[in-house]
Amino acid sequence: MAVDLLLGLQWGDEGKGKIVDVLTSKYNIIARFQGGPNAGHTLEFDGIKHVLRTIPSGIFHKNVINLVGNGVVIDPVVFVKELEGLDQFGLDYKKNLLISRKAHIILPTHRLLDAASEAAKGKAKIGSTLKGIGPTYMDKTGRNGIRVGDLEMHNWEHKYRALANKHEKMIAFYDVNIQYDLEELEEEFFQAVRQLKELQFIDSEAYIHQAQKEGKTILAEGAQGSLLDVDFGTYPFVTSSNTTAAGACTGLGVPPNKVKDVYGIFKAYTTRVGSGPFPTELFDETGEKMAKIGNEFGAVTGRPRRCGWLDLVALKYAVQVNGVTQLMMMKGDVLSGFKTLKVCTAYKYKGAQIQHLPYNIESENVEPVYTEVKGWDADLTGMTKADQFPKEFNDYVAFLEEELQVPIKLVSVGPDRKQTIER
Repeated sequence: MAVDLLLGLQWGDEGKGKIVDVLTSKYNIIARFQGGPNAGHTLEFDGIKHVLRTIPSGIFHKNVINLVGNGVVIDPVVFVKELEGLDQFGLDYKKNLLISRKAHIILPTHRLLDAASEAAKGKAKIGSTLKGIGPTYMDKTGRNGIRVGDLEMHNWEHKYRALANKHEKMIAFYDVNIQYDLEELEEEFFQAVRQLKELQFIDSEAYIHQAQKEGKTILAEGAQGSLLDVDFGTYPFVTSSNTTAAGACTGLGVPPNKVKDVYGIFKAYTTRVGSGPFPTELFDETGEKMAKIGNEFGAVTGRPRRCGWLDLVALKYAVQVNGVTQLMMMKGDVLSGFKTLKVCTAYKYKGAQIQHLPYNIESENVEPVYTEVKGWDADLTGMTKADQFPKEFNDYVAFLEEELQVPIKLVSVGPDRKQTIER
């Protein structure tokens, strides 16, 4: 059985968690393939709002297996707090939550290294979430990391101490004022590890291969957005993993010829958290209005999101890089009440007009070229069928489909799982 992928196509915060939750009933297994507690997947249903960071977004469906893949990095302290947050729902996560032995562990000193590195950059900081993600992936590629499977070995604490000692020397090298009590952090860490070891650790690539042979349906869930991919994003203002479709193959052990549908999620406008180029960013009342109506604050960091018009140049790029087969548009309701909408359909780049994403999109090199589209006044949040949408909204969606050459199959008009309409 083939694996379907669900990916964000912008700079994150597209609404992946909600859509995974909506789609989960069609799948036997939901699998996270990259990232870590820097993700913030928000789910709303039955009047409840819940944010997941590392645990897959299918966890609220009792008959679905949720797998944390080898490409994910896990902070035991954050993970255990996530589990405690689920206890109120009476979920049997020890039965339907599986963790790959090849997933890497975030140590307390990884978080400290992250803070020291970011502080040392000063004004050149990249906007890290300070969750220890980057240093953990650095240890992974440097072949120093500690993996979930190591926790089952008798000598894992010796490996931990050697790596933590190395990290402390690196923190001192940065020569910045980072105050910490490692003994206190380690007490919490080792307690969380003991709780983590009560869950099921598996050889995940073998598990997924067998599930495919048995005809099980699998949805791979991405974290962060395609424009934050370490290879294809707006480097260096990116995350430390591959957030695009290729990352699902390496992050789960799935061969490329076993990937079927690629669902791409995007907002009806564009947002970004932290530093980095953003060609269509708005610094006026329109941008402020978008942020206020859209409640644009980071689910993990609480930082306000920068807002701007939809950037079709960047979106086309993400569609191409991922091989997207179906599109899902989020937050169309936020644009209600804008008399005129703008969509970036090209860039002026070093004196020429282009329609592809160039190597550098900093403001000194790129100026967005806009196409104006008529807005709509209707409140979309109470609508339940596509034929209830105002003509101007349908025209906006049709315009985007024509530009992207991929069908927009699903439209979200509010945060609740019920506010999701198929087209």
